[in-house]
Amino acid sequence: MNSIKPKIEALLFLSTKPMTFKRLAKMLKVKVSDIESALKEIATQMNLDERGMHLVISQDAATLATNPDLAQELSDLTKDDMQSELTRPQLEALTIIAYRAPITKAEIEHIRGVNCSIILRNLLMRGLVEEREDKVKLQPVYTLSSKMLRHLGIHGVEELPDFNELHENAKIDQLLESLSSIEE
Repeated sequence: MNSIKPKIEALLFLSTKPMTFKRLAKMLKVKVSDIESALKEIATQMNLDERGMHLVISQDAATLATNPDLAQELSDLTKDDMQSELTRPQLEALTIIAYRAPITKAEIEHIRGVNCSIILRNLLMRGLVEEREDKVKLQPVYTLSSKMLRHLGIHGVEELPDFNELHENAKIDQLLESLSSIEE
């Protein structure tokens, strides 16, 4: 059981939203009861006043959160982060979402060639992108938010320069098709 605790912590750290016990169990190939026991141990170790990260368990899902006692310090930091310029990787991900939405995290990562979890979390926190469940792809997809559209001064993504050419680009379509064949 101890060997799954660091794996659970890592998965929760990278996840942009709470993960169900069932999903964690499936990913780690263990029983749900093993996940529940490990989460209780993690919570006992983490949910202390002197710790910066806490484990939040709500019904059948878990997520990592910051210690509520640090709210002021974190507010100051996030205010600075939200007002700072976007980084090049954030701009790349935002551009991919703008031109290829609705798009999954895996598809964005396949196009960029790197993990985008933290970038997507930051874009979501800034309110620049929206996440929703896609009933066809059976996973979350990302689109530009109305806040981002307003910021760009457009009514819809179709107004972006060269939208049709990039939204239906054959090379990108082939790249994403190769990802679909890998996932199957």
